[in-house]
Amino acid sequence: MKMNAIAQPIPARHKNVNRAEVCDQNFVEFVQQWNGHAQPRPSADDPVLDGSLCSAHDFLDLFESQLISRHLDLMARVLRVKNKVFYTIGSSGHEGNAMVARLTRHTDPAFLHYRSGAFMAERFRKLPGTDGRKLDPIMDSALSFAASKDDPASGGRHKVWGSKPLWVLPQTSTIASHLPKALGTAVAIEQARRIGHVLPIPDDSIAICSFGDASSNHATAQTAFNTAGWTAYQKLPAPVLFVCEDNGIGISVKTPGGWIERNFAQRQDLDYFYADGLDLAAGYEGVARAVHHCRSTRRPTFLHLRTTRIMGHAGTDFEIEWRSIEELMQVEAGDPLLRSAHIALASGLYTKDSLLAQYEAIRGKCFAAAEEADRRPKLTELADVIAPLAPYTPEAVKAEAARADCNDKRLAVFGGEAKLPENLPPRHLALLINNALHDLFCKYPESLLFGEDVAQKGGVYTVTKGLHKAFKNARVFNTLLDETMILGLAQGYANLGMLPIPEIQYLAYFHNACDQIRGEACSLQFFSNGQYRNPILMRVASLGYQRGFGGHFHNDNSIAALRDIPGLVVGCPSRGDDAATMLRTLAALVKVDGRVCAFLEPIALYMTKDLHAPGDGGWQFAYPPPGEAMTLGEERVYEPAANDVVIFTYGNGVPMSLRAAKQIEAAHGWKVRVVDLRWLVPLNEKAIAHHAGQCTRILVVDEGRRSAGVGEGIITAIVEGGHGDKPLKRVVGVDTYTPLAGAALLVLPGDADIVAAAGALGKL
Repeated sequence: MKMNAIAQPIPARHKNVNRAEVCDQNFVEFVQQWNGHAQPRPSADDPVLDGSLCSAHDFLDLFESQLISRHLDLMARVLRVKNKVFYTIGSSGHEGNAMVARLTRHTDPAFLHYRSGAFMAERFRKLPGTDGRKLDPIMDSALSFAASKDDPASGGRHKVWGSKPLWVLPQTSTIASHLPKALGTAVAIEQARRIGHVLPIPDDSIAICSFGDASSNHATAQTAFNTAGWTAYQKLPAPVLFVCEDNGIGISVKTPGGWIERNFAQRQDLDYFYADGLDLAAGYEGVARAVHHCRSTRRPTFLHLRTTRIMGHAGTDFEIEWRSIEELMQVEAGDPLLRSAHIALASGLYTKDSLLAQYEAIRGKCFAAAEEADRRPKLTELADVIAPLAPYTPEAVKAEAARADCNDKRLAVFGGEAKLPENLPPRHLALLINNALHDLFCKYPESLLFGEDVAQKGGVYTVTKGLHKAFKNARVFNTLLDETMILGLAQGYANLGMLPIPEIQYLAYFHNACDQIRGEACSLQFFSNGQYRNPILMRVASLGYQRGFGGHFHNDNSIAALRDIPGLVVGCPSRGDDAATMLRTLAALVKVDGRVCAFLEPIALYMTKDLHAPGDGGWQFAYPPPGEAMTLGEERVYEPAANDVVIFTYGNGVPMSLRAAKQIEAAHGWKVRVVDLRWLVPLNEKAIAHHAGQCTRILVVDEGRRSAGVGEGIITAIVEGGHGDKPLKRVVGVDTYTPLAGAALLVLPGDADIVAAAGALGKL
C-alpha cells in the first residue's frame, strides 16, 4: 500500500504548525478516502491478512491499544494549554510496541521507554482487575497526565508508565539509565534459583527493557550491552529483551541510516532480531520470534523494532521550525495508525463508518477521563509529596536489627562457640566488618555480596576474606570491572526480593556510577508512591589518609555527591564495634523500609590498632554480640561531661580529634567533648544542636573539601539550633584533588590543625 506520496501543491492545512491536528485529520481523511478491496471478515483465530502470524483477534486488541495511545497523546496536546495536563512526550509513531506487550506476560518485569503508551494499554488486558479495582489504561493514564494524587502509578509525583500489578517498574525521564537494572533483574531471575530464593514472578520470566535508537549510544546503555554479552559469553543465563524502538531521530539529531542494525546485528553474544513496528500484520512474527528466543534460551536478546516519530519529541517541539514541510509530511505519511487502518478495512474487520466511530469513541473516553482526572485531588501538602521518599519505622527497624535467631548457622560458619567473634579479643576495623558481614550472611540467606575482587581474594583490603569459602559462589562473587553494572545488578536483585550488598572498591569510583543510585535506586520508592523499592546496602572503601598511597582515586575525601541524593542513608563508622552495630541497622533499614544505604568504610582505619602511641591498642574493640544494634542517627560521645569545647567529626576525624583533645587540654586546660556523628545522611541536627548548646566553644572537623563537605550541614544545624553566636571554627580539607605521597597530608586536616583551630577560639 502506498501511503507516502506527497501531493503538490501542499494543501494549506498541511502547513499547520500544530502537527497533532494534522495527524489527527490525516487518519480521518485516510479512512474516509480508502478505496481498497475488503476481504470477507476472518474468524477470530484466522490470520488478519494472508500470511500473517497476527490473528484477527490479536489485531483487534492491538489496534484498540494503538488508538488509545494515540488519543491520549492528542488529548494531552489539547489540554496542556489549559493546564489540565502536565506532560506531552507522546508515543505517536511507536504504537507498534503494543506487540511486545501482547507477546509477553504481565509478570515479565518491564522497564519502559517514555513512548510506551500502546505497550501499557495492551498490557492492561493481561490483568483486568486486582484487589477489587478495575484496571483502566485510559483513566489511569489520564490521572498520571493530570498529576493527580489518585494516579495509581506515582501518586501524582510524575508522569510515568508504571503499574505494580502489571510489573511495570516506573521510570522517569530515562535516557539509558534503566538498562543496567533491567539486565540486573534478568540475572536475578536466574540467581534466585541458585540460592533457593522464591521469586515473586514465574521462574521462566524475562525482563523487558525498551529505549530509543539515540539512547542506545549512551554510555550507560553500552555498559548494559557489554555486560549482557559478558554473561552470555560465559553461558550465564540473562533473559533480558532489549527493545530498541528505532524512530531514526533523537529530539532533533538524526540517527545515521542503518546504524542500529550495523551496530547490533553481528554481536555474537547479543542475539539480534528485527521487526517492523509500523505494520502489525508484518511485524508480529518478528516480535514473537524474539520473545520466544529470549524466554527459551535465557540469552540476552536485542529486538530492533522499526518505529517512527510523529508530532515531535514533545508538545513544545515545533518541528516545523527546523524541518521542512515536505520532510514532515513524508514522516507523517508513515504513521503506523494509517497502516493499521488499512489492515482493519482490508481484512473486513471494520467498515469505514465503524472504524471512524471507534476512533471517535476512544477520543471521547480519553477526554472524559482527562476531565475527571482534572477534578481529582492533587498533591498539596509537603508531607504527602515526600511520604514515600524515605520511609522509616524505628521500632520495626530496631527489632529487626536486634534479631538474633541464627545461632546454629553462626556456630557452623565461625567454627564453634570459642571462635564466635564476640568471644575473641578486641580487633581492628577491617576484621570486625568482616565478622559482621559473616553474621549478616547467616541471618539473611537471600543476601548477596559482589563487586571487583571480593570473592576468592577477599577484597583489596581482605575485608571480605572467607565469605566466598563460607557461602560459595552463588552468594559471594566477582563482577566485571564496571561500577555502573555493579549497581545495576544490585537493583535487579533488590527488585526480586534479595538483599544485595554491592562493593564499590573506592569512593572515587562511585562517581562513575552515581546516577544508578541518585536517578534510579533512590527514586523508585518516590516515583512509585512506595509500591516498588530498591533495598540496597552499598559498601564503599572511602576517604583519605592512606599516607599518600595511590593518590586521588584511593584517597577520595568527597562525599558531596552522596549527601545530595534524596532518600539515601549514609553511615560512616570510625571503629570496629560501631561498624558491626551500624551494619545490622543498615541491613534492617533495607529489609524493613526498603531503603538504599551507603556504608562508608574509612580505608586508613581498616588496620589501625593504636590511638595515642604505638602498641597502645587504643583503636581495637570487642565485637558486639548479635542483639546489639545502633539507632539511625545515634552519635557516639567521648567525655560527655566536658563542656569547654565540643568537636563534631566523623571517620578519620575521630581518632585525630581524640588525640588533639589531649593536647588542647594540656595547652589550655579545656575539657573537650568529641562527638562522632557516625551518620552523615541524614545528619542528626537535633543532637548537633544539643551538644553545641551545652558547650562553650565549637570545632567542626571535616576531612571533606571546604566547598563541599559535611561541615556546612553541621554548621547549619548549629546556627539553626540557636547557637551561631558561640565561638566556632571549621577544620576542613582543601579544595583540591589528593596528591601522591607525603603531599597528600598537606591537603587534609591533621591533629595539629585541630589544636591550632581550638587555640584560635580564644579564652572567654
